[in-house]
Amino acid sequence: MAPSSRPSRCRLAALVVGAIGVAVAAPSGAELVVLANGAVMRVDSYELRGDRLRFGLRSGGFVTLEVDRVERIVDDEIVPEPLAVEGVAETSFSLVFAEGQGAPETPFGDLLLETSRRHALNPMLVAAIARAESAWDSSALSRKGARGLMQVMPATAERFGVRSNELWDPARNVEAGARYLRFLVDRFDGDLTRVLAAYNAGEGAVDRYDGVPPYRETRGYVAKVLTFLGVAASPTS
Repeated sequence: MAPSSRPSRCRLAALVVGAIGVAVAAPSGAELVVLANGAVMRVDSYELRGDRLRFGLRSGGFVTLEVDRVERIVDDEIVPEPLAVEGVAETSFSLVFAEGQGAPETPFGDLLLETSRRHALNPMLVAAIARAESAWDSSALSRKGARGLMQVMPATAERFGVRSNELWDPARNVEAGARYLRFLVDRFDGDLTRVLAAYNAGEGAVDRYDGVPPYRETRGYVAKVLTFLGVAASPTS
C-alpha cells in the first residue's frame, strides 16, 4: 500500500479554512490543555490557526503557541456518574499480538497488521482506535491540531520519534500511534480501559484519577472504542 504524500501548506490551510472559515474554533467552555513539558492550563476557548493554537485565557486575554508544544486538549467537563465500563479486567480481548492474526477487514488493514505485529499489539485494537479517531481519513485534521488516521498531536509524534511533518503519511502516522499505544500498554500493565483513557486524555490524567478520568469526552471515547471491539463490561458498583 503506497502511503499518500503529506499535504502542501496550501492544502493544509484549505482543510482548516474549509472547516470554519478563517480558523477552526472550539465551542466556548472550559478546556484542559496539556503542554509538551507537562504543564497544564485551563482555557475558555481555542482555535487552530495554521500551525498555531490560540487560547482564550480564563483570566482574560489570549496566548498563542506552536501546535507542536501542545500534547493534547481535553474538554474539562466533569460528569458525576461512574463509567459503566470502568475497570474492565476480565475480558477475552487481548491487547497483544497473536501469531496467525490476519489483517483487520478495514481500510489500511495490511498497514495496521504490519505495524501492530512490529509493536506486539493486537491489530484489532489499533484498528478500533483509528476508526474512533478519524473514521479512516488519513487527511483528517482536528480542531485541536491532531492529524491523520490515529489523530496524533505533533508533540506526541515527536515524543515517540516521528517528525510532525510525517504525520500525513499513513504509515508514519500509524507508527506514531502504535508506539504510543505500546508505551501505554506497558505503563498500565495491559489495563484496557486505562490504556484507552490515556490515549484520549493522557497518562497523567489517568494517574491523577487512578482510572478513567471523569471527563465526559474521555468516558464517551472509552465506551465507543470498547463498543467497536465488541467488549462487554460489567457495570461499576
